Amino acid sequence: MVMPWPLPENDPFHPAWDPPQPDDEDTRLAALAAQRLSIDWTTRRQQITVMVQNRVVILAGTVADADARRAAGELAWDVPGVADVCNTLRVVERRRRR
Repeated sequence: MVMPWPLPENDPFHPAWDPPQPDDEDTRLAALAAQRLSIDWTTRRQQITVMVQNRVVILAGTVADADARRAAGELAWDVPGVADVCNTLRVVERRRRR
């Protein structure tokens, strides 16, 4: 049985291996989307995580109501350069204390 030996550029344990770097455009888009979410009064106090892969903004976390979820998606779409938005935010209504 012959086992193929990995090439150095594909072997994570090889000293010359250079891991893939995040796309600068994705990093820029994530920063812009997060900034917009932190400024807007509807979304700034929500627990939202922003990730970007291949110009697709992925929103994760929880929000207090459907309006905040919708606003977060719209704010992400408004960032120039965004190709798509995947809004996975969950609405978690907070119980009122008695």
